[in-house]
Order: sequence, then structure tokens, then C-alpha cells
Amino acid sequence: MYAKKITEFFDANGISFGDIIKVEADGISEEGELMPSTEANAENIIILKLKNGYNAGIDFDKAKITRIGKGIPAHEFPKAASMVKEGMPKISLIYTGGTIGSKLDYKTGGVHMLLKPEELLYEVPELSGVADIHVEPLSSISSEDMSYIEWQKIAERVYEAKKSGFRGAVITIGTDTMHYASAALSFMLAGIEMPVVLTGAQRSSDRGSSDAFMNLYCSAVLAAKSDIGEVGICMHKSSSDSECGFIRGTKVRKMHTSRRDAFRPINNNYIASVSSDGTIKYGESEYVRAGKNSANKLLSGFESKVALVKAYPNSDPGIIDYYVGKGYKGIIIEGTGLGHTPVSTEHEGYSWLPNIKRAVDKGVIVGMTSQCLYGRVNPSVYRNLRLLSSAGVIYCEDMTPETAYVKLGWLLGNYKREEASKMLAENLVGEISGRSLYEDFLV
Repeated sequence: MYAKKITEFFDANGISFGDIIKVEADGISEEGELMPSTEANAENIIILKLKNGYNAGIDFDKAKITRIGKGIPAHEFPKAASMVKEGMPKISLIYTGGTIGSKLDYKTGGVHMLLKPEELLYEVPELSGVADIHVEPLSSISSEDMSYIEWQKIAERVYEAKKSGFRGAVITIGTDTMHYASAALSFMLAGIEMPVVLTGAQRSSDRGSSDAFMNLYCSAVLAAKSDIGEVGICMHKSSSDSECGFIRGTKVRKMHTSRRDAFRPINNNYIASVSSDGTIKYGESEYVRAGKNSANKLLSGFESKVALVKAYPNSDPGIIDYYVGKGYKGIIIEGTGLGHTPVSTEHEGYSWLPNIKRAVDKGVIVGMTSQCLYGRVNPSVYRNLRLLSSAGVIYCEDMTPETAYVKLGWLLGNYKREEASKMLAENLVGEISGRSLYEDFLV
């Protein structure tokens, strides 16, 4: 909260949050929007949003303040109508929330979700020259709050868009679990044969360094103009605003908490890149081409009783028994190296092998991936690996743990156990590479 003397000054001079004001102090003059104070700010510091998008704090006692004009209320973004353009490629923009659709909450100092996606479109006027964009609000939540139920709803919207003649779809979504969602949609929409592009932002839309608008623009270009016919993620390819990269939905992972180029292909290369001027450049990776056929059958079933567990030194193998006791039907293990868990331990109670055997005997599908991410698991190199494989563990080639987890949940939600067990290590939508590739090994 601002100090009482500041609020009294604002009231006396007809100044409201969002108004454009001029502040002069110590020989410096700046203009910008008056913003509410955050709980972290000193009560005598005025917060001004500059034209470049950054905020500045000014000591009220040293400043001369003049109201320039009425602005947009600080809790709102300006709005743009849905960009319906006759004669242009028709794409569906499915809005689910996330940082791409958020702005700073000046009460807490954190960010919160917007409720109207039209607020986001206002900042990307270039979209009017790209496509006939139909905005479809679905939700306004953070990705960490999503479940498979939201993935199913998104898949249904995309499926209906395909049947209705849309050329492509862009899904705005939070980044923390975006790679889970992209994997789920890849399986649920197998054979969709149109570009389905998930995108988001690492920095909220009202920040000067936001990546939201370029990510959205590049994603719309891919949906409207590319010949890609599968699901993928489009985000910044580097920390600069030069280009975005499109990565297959089952071969991508968030590899940094805050960098704008946090998403990287794992054991695969970028399928395409989109420059800031809208030029598409395809890589060397094979991909499904877009087609004009009607949408294939939607398979959006999902078994929620699948667990993802991590093996580590001193880990308690009882975690396997816990999930079996809870009625879980599948477990994906993030093993070490080539797909290890503790097996031939010198101390009683640390070997995972007996617990895994019991789980498999009870009909639980157990899959193995690697914490290394890059490379692939192999059940034949070491004795311990062979013992795990003989116990019934299915080695998931070069799938990421997240993709294997999502795949197993999807398989058990749509197929019988025997079929699901067989299909787990089979390549269905590009989740397994014949030869593991990596364009970027480290972020």
C-alpha cells in the first residue's frame, strides 16, 4: 500500500491507477502508467511502468508528479477482438492460461492469470496478417494445476477444429508441465495430420523481456503456413528474439526454470524454426506431413493410476509396494544410467528387485527410463539390467521419463493390459527414435 500522504495527493489531483503521469526528480523526467504498490515495496515509493515495459520506483518525497491523461486500469490489458479474416488460413487459438496469459499482481508482487485471451492478442498486431484466428477460451489456470482431464478437453477441442475445417491449432498453456501435455496430445491426436502447436511464455506478458508475443506469433505462423501434421511445442530457440523452434511433442523437455530458450529437443532435433519475420525453415528431422483427410478417431482415454518414481542411492523400494497397494496399474521408473535401480545391494532392504517382481506378478506394468535424459536405456549391458529385464521390466528405449509416463497412462486408458504392455516399447508417434539424436546437449 502507498503511504496515506500519497493516496491523499492522488485523490486531490484526480490521479488513478493506470493513468499516464509525468514524474520529475533529480533532473530526470519520465512518463508512464501509475501502478499499484506491491506488498514488497516501501510505502513512499511510487511504481511507474515505463514505455519499454519495465517498472521504475521513484521516491514520492523527491518527485514532481503531473497527470498526463487517463490510461488503462492497472488490472487490465487492452483488448483486441478475435482476428477473423476472410480468405486467410483458419486456425483455432485455444487458450488455457499459464504465464503467457498472465500479468503482475501488484498486491502480492507475483503474477496471476488473465481471464480474457483477447487481452493477449492486442499486443501482437502482426497476427492479423498471418491467419483467420478464432479464439476459444477453455480455462485460465497454471499448468501445474492441470490434470489429464484438461488434456482430454484440449484434445477434444483440437479434434473438433480439424473436423470443422481448421488448418491448424495453437494452444496457449503454462510451461511447467507443457511437455507432459504435448506428449498426451501427441498420443490422443495420433494421425491428426495438421499442425497442433503448444506455446507459452517464461515471462509474463506485461514484462519488457516477455517472450509471449514472439512465441505466439511464430506458433500462429506454423499453424497457418507449415506443412507439419503433428503435435509439437514452439518456443524461443535462443535467449534472443531471433527465432523460435518447433519440437516434436514427445521429444521435448523444459530444461531451465526461467530462460526463454528453456525447451530443448531430447534425443531428437528441431523439426522447424520460425524467424521473427515469419520465415519457416525446416530441419533435417522427419515429420508427419499435414493432410486434408478428416480427423482420425480421437483416443483420449487416460488411466490416472500410473506413477512416475525415481531410483536413487538409499532409496526405499517400498515405494513400489505403496503404489501396488493403492491399486496402480502402471509404474514408470526413472533409473540411473542405462536403466538401473539398486539390485545387488550388500545391505538388506535396499534392492528394488523383489518389489518389482511382486508388482509385475500382480499385473502392474513397470517401465524403465533414464534420469540422464539423453541417450537410451539398454537391458543387456550389465548383469543388474538383465535381472530387472528378466523380472518383467520394460525398457523404454530413448523416451523421456515424462513421455513414458504419459504414454503408459494413455495406453492403459485405451487398450487392454496385454496390448498396452506390448505397445509401451513400440514407436507410435515419434516418441522412440531408431537412432538417438541431439542438437543441443546442454542448455
